[in-house]
Amino acid sequence: MAETKNSRFPIYAVIITVIFKLLFLLTHYIQEDAFITWRVAQNLLDYGVIGFNGDTKISASTTHLYVFVSYIFNLIFGKENFIEPLLIFNSILFTVGTLFLSHLVLRNPWHKAVFIFLMGILPPAVKISILGMEYGILFFLEMVLLYYGFHKGKRWVLTLLPVLIMFTRIDTVIFLGIVFVVDVLWNRKIRWNYVFGGILGVLSTVAFNWFYFGELVNNTITAKKLLYEQTFTFEQHISYFLVSFGNFWGMMKLPGNFNPVTIIVLIFELLCFIYLIRKREKRNYFLWMIFIFGWTKQIIFISQKSLFDWYYWVPQLLLFVPVLIFVLEQKQKRNLWLSLLIVFYILPMLAFQAVHSIATGNGEWNYRRTIGLFLNTYEKDKNQWILLEPAGYVPYFSGLKTIDEVGLVDKKIQEEIVKDKTHYWINTVKTRKPKYLLSYKNLYEGDHADSLYYQTHYKLLKEFRVKDHLQSDYKILEKIYHLKPSGTDYNLYIRVD
Repeated sequence: MAETKNSRFPIYAVIITVIFKLLFLLTHYIQEDAFITWRVAQNLLDYGVIGFNGDTKISASTTHLYVFVSYIFNLIFGKENFIEPLLIFNSILFTVGTLFLSHLVLRNPWHKAVFIFLMGILPPAVKISILGMEYGILFFLEMVLLYYGFHKGKRWVLTLLPVLIMFTRIDTVIFLGIVFVVDVLWNRKIRWNYVFGGILGVLSTVAFNWFYFGELVNNTITAKKLLYEQTFTFEQHISYFLVSFGNFWGMMKLPGNFNPVTIIVLIFELLCFIYLIRKREKRNYFLWMIFIFGWTKQIIFISQKSLFDWYYWVPQLLLFVPVLIFVLEQKQKRNLWLSLLIVFYILPMLAFQAVHSIATGNGEWNYRRTIGLFLNTYEKDKNQWILLEPAGYVPYFSGLKTIDEVGLVDKKIQEEIVKDKTHYWINTVKTRKPKYLLSYKNLYEGDHADSLYYQTHYKLLKEFRVKDHLQSDYKILEKIYHLKPSGTDYNLYIRVD
C-alpha cells in the first residue's frame, strides 16, 4: 500500500507544479510572438486561410502544429476566452513532459516528485508554460518520443512523433538528429521505424510548406535571414559570442555583456554530467541525448546570431537536469546539498523570474496592448493598414491589416529590402501608403527628404510612453515596474491625404 502511494508522488507533483505556476498567469506576461500565432489561427477561423491579412497565404508563424491547436481552442472557447485555457493546457503538457523525463533518469518516486517541481519552477519552465509559445507542446512531444519510443520501444511512436515534432518546429531536426546518433552509437543498431519517421517528418513539413505556401521553409526564417544577415570577420564572431552567450546559455537574461553566474552554472552542469556518466547505466543513454542536444542547439543558434531567448529555453532546462539528479541522489548530506541548491539557486531564479514576469507583463499587457485597443476603437475600418514592428500585440488587438518591418506577416516589404535595404522603410511607406505608422522614433527628424515626406503626408496622432504606465495602486508592483521598466516609446502617425 505504501509503495502504491509513493508511486503516485510524481503525479501529485505534476498537479502541484501546474497549480503553483498558474499564479504567473496573473502577471499577464505573454510573449509578443504568441499573438502572431494566435492571429494566424484566427485568420484560419475567419477566412479559411493560414495567413495574417485576410485571404493571403503566408507562414507568419514559426509553428504549424501550434497554429492548429490554437485554432481548436479558438473554436471551442471563442476569441475572447481562449487564451487562459490554452496557457493552462501548455503548462499541463510541459509538466507532464517533465514527468516522462523523470521516469527516464530517476528511480525513486520521491526524487521524481522533487525533480518535477524544481524543474518546473525554473525560469525557462515558467516561460514555456505561460508565455503562450509552442514550447509546451514541443517539450511534451519530445519527452513522449524518448519515453514511449526509445524507453518503452513503441514502434508507432518512433514513426509518428518525429512527424508531429517537425510539424511543430522545423529546427527540431537538430533534436531528432542527435537522438538518432546517440541511439545508434549506444545500441549499435539502427531503428528503421525512427528513420522512416524522421524522413516522413521532413518530407511532410517541407511538402506542406511547398504545396500550401509555395516555399520550402517558413517565411519567418526567410524574412529574418534577409533583414538580419550580416558579414562578420572571425574576430567579430568571437566577440559576438562572448557578448551573447551569458544571456542565452544561462537562465538569467541580465543587462550587460558578462554574466558570471552562467559560467559557474555551466561548469557545475558539466561536472555533474561527467560524474553521472562514469558508470554505464541505462539512464545515461538518455543523459547523453539531452546533454549533447542542449550544447549543440545552444552553439548552433548562438553562432547564427539568434537573439530570441525562446530558442534557448528547452536546452537551458535539459542542461540543468544532471545537476538535479546529482543533488537528489547524494547518499550523504543530501538534505544539505538540496537546501543549498534551493536557497542559492532555485529560489533566486524563481524570484528573478517573478520580478521579470511582473515588469514585462506590465510593459506588454498594460502598455503595448493599450496601443492596439486604442486603434481598435479609433479605426473602425479593419481593412486599413498599419506599418510597425513588432507584429504581435498591436495588430492582434487593433484588428488592422499589418505590414511589419521584418516581413514576417507581409512578404511585399521583403521586396523593398532586396531593392534597397537602407531605405526600405520609407520606400514601403511611399509605395504602400499605409494609413497608420507606428514608429520608435520621431519621423519628423532625421534625413531631410524623408522627414519632409512624413510631415507632408502624416500627422502625429498620439504618443505612447513607457513612463506613463509605471504606476500601480500596489506600491510593491510600482517599485517593480520602476526597477525594470519594460517596453518601448512609440509615436503613432496617421495619413492626412
